[in-house]
Amino acid sequence: MPRTLPIADALASLMRQRLPVRLSAYDGSSVGPQDSELGIEILTRRGLAYILTAPGDLGMARAYIAGDLALHGVHPGDPYALLTGLQGRLEFRTPTVPEMVTLTRSLDLLNLRPPAPPAQERQPRWLRTVEGFRHSLARDAGAISHHYDVSNRFYELVLGPSMAYTCAVFPTADATLEEAQHEKHDLIARKLDLQPGQRLLDVGCGWGGMVRHAARNYGVKALGVTLSRQQAEWAQAAIERDGLGDLAEIRHVDYREVTETGFDAVSSIGLTEHIGVANYPAYFAHLRERLRPGGRLLNHCITRSHNRHHPIGAFLDRYVFPDGELTGSGRIIATAQDAGLEVMHSENLRPHYAMTLARWCANLVEHWDECVAEVGPETARVWGLYLAGSRVGFERNETELHHVLAVRTESGNSGGFPLRPTW
Repeated sequence: MPRTLPIADALASLMRQRLPVRLSAYDGSSVGPQDSELGIEILTRRGLAYILTAPGDLGMARAYIAGDLALHGVHPGDPYALLTGLQGRLEFRTPTVPEMVTLTRSLDLLNLRPPAPPAQERQPRWLRTVEGFRHSLARDAGAISHHYDVSNRFYELVLGPSMAYTCAVFPTADATLEEAQHEKHDLIARKLDLQPGQRLLDVGCGWGGMVRHAARNYGVKALGVTLSRQQAEWAQAAIERDGLGDLAEIRHVDYREVTETGFDAVSSIGLTEHIGVANYPAYFAHLRERLRPGGRLLNHCITRSHNRHHPIGAFLDRYVFPDGELTGSGRIIATAQDAGLEVMHSENLRPHYAMTLARWCANLVEHWDECVAEVGPETARVWGLYLAGSRVGFERNETELHHVLAVRTESGNSGGFPLRPTW
């Protein structure tokens, strides 16, 4: 009769690499370092089914989000310490035929059925055609709503008073998150050389942080656009509360629906990740047409450390940023140049994003109970995984954050750019 293995032993035998943390299961079995403070516990048969029917990060994430897998030694709002150890170690190898016989018996594979994914999961990309073609106006609106229309109160708790949901810029290592977000907005304003009376277009404006900063501190007439209705309502209310209604405006529209021209500057802070690499040429051409001759564009976005087209992973695509795509700064620069923009400066802020994510995790931990009450435990667990996992990616240079500064230079015109940067 073929031998059987306890669940934890059977799973461990499937791993390509030995797990550096303790793995335990509902049958009482466990493997891994006895003295490890960090561990994973499979609580139910359904949790095991999630892991086996979607091997790797996605299956583990499903089991954890659904409450069928527990993480030990970390807070659910910041599982960073556990994720750093597990990074790249959850892949299954192909077992031999004798091993497969043992695993089939040990894990009762013949009776295994894929459970329905947690309600927070979107369909895979190839099934989303019912929502429209990728990056159509309708499908992009749905994707943005999925992530950003969670709850304004939830974002207030995680992001802090700035309500800035993009990489901060830390003037010093011990700066607060609010100081760093202020510096981010001000750095962008300085790179754009904003002056009183000028016009700024901020595409993908979020909760209006850049719009309000430019109006309040630089006397600029600023227009922000976002596909998130909740963001637009929050941002417009903040503008009125701050007494900036004569200078700032927020619209709930797609950036492609902005037809005004002659802007002195355009800022795009965290939008490019959502538009699709194939749409970069049309994106940069559209933004160029919004600028006056000599006007500047600052593109702030997450990038890869290479320039290949790289859709985001299954977990991020299905739970966090549907249809998101990343590539390297080289491709962004080349496409901007091909659209008729002169690229003047590029800057990688990768370490700053790792620090930003650590601060957001700290906020999630501090306000965990209120966050759970606001969005539910499943969504809160998604955010803990997403923020901590993203921090790992930035620290390991799997992802970067680039500022690309460009100017609409006309023939025979310097675009008004100084001999040396002034920011």
